[in-house]
Amino acid sequence: MAALASVATLVAAGTSAAGSLRQADAQRQNQRAQAGLAQQQEQSRQQELVVQREKDRLEREQTLARTIASTRARLGAAGVAPDDGSAAAITTGLRRTAAEAEDASDEAFRIRLARGRSSLLSPDGGGVTAALSVGRTLGQAARSLLG
Repeated sequence: MAALASVATLVAAGTSAAGSLRQADAQRQNQRAQAGLAQQQEQSRQQELVVQREKDRLEREQTLARTIASTRARLGAAGVAPDDGSAAAITTGLRRTAAEAEDASDEAFRIRLARGRSSLLSPDGGGVTAALSVGRTLGQAARSLLG
């Protein structure tokens, strides 16, 4: 009868270990699918950021061109040569301000792109957890057989 109990313990431990491994495999597959979906969403988000950045850059470029043209026209109407002296300083200042805004926009773009990437780099750890669980189950079975 004791031998039958030992065999039953081994069968139960084996069944439990196999179930743990199947469950861990299913979790790994689920985590891979979720990671793939997250990666697709991140790529989509990055593409949207690139498109928005280009749109913003074109708008800033057009605004600068209109502002400089308007300033040059007003200066010309006032009898000031738009390419000389203080008029040239004004347009140079407008260009410098636009370049600074472009730099700030580029930095914000890099930060927004970097945000969210760390989650794609983290390992799932599913295999280690399953191995520890199976080892624990087999250890308990061995203890019950020896004890």
